Amino acid sequence: MLYYALKVIISAIVIVAIAEIAKRNTGLAALVASLPLTSLLAFIWLHIEGSTVSQIADLSKQIFWFVLPSLLFFVLLPIFLKHGLGFWLSLGLSAVATISCYFSFMFFYPGSGLNYKEKIAAIAVKNWCTKCYL
Repeated sequence: MLYYALKVIISAIVIVAIAEIAKRNTGLAALVASLPLTSLLAFIWLHIEGSTVSQIADLSKQIFWFVLPSLLFFVLLPIFLKHGLGFWLSLGLSAVATISCYFSFMFFYPGSGLNYKEKIAAIAVKNWCTKCYL
């Protein structure tokens, strides 16, 4: 339990540090926030917990591909804010667009590690077969 508390505390410190840096220098905060600190911490925790090098390498590769749809958020948010939509609406619309992009990406990119096409097809076939035999 202490180990999980340590993980949470270290992760929280990173987030708080970025927020505090942003109050003084947004450019520096953007640089720190853009660093793969979350990924770095995840790799360290996985290594400490005994994950294989192959698992960590696979995670790193998949993170790379998931960065691409996340870029939409950082394009849309300033556009919405500059058009006067307000912070919360801009944040919400950017998040919804990004989440939609993530789901599209997961569905169409086979290397995402999330085989939704197969799962959806299996559910559809199962439902169809169930209806056929009723």
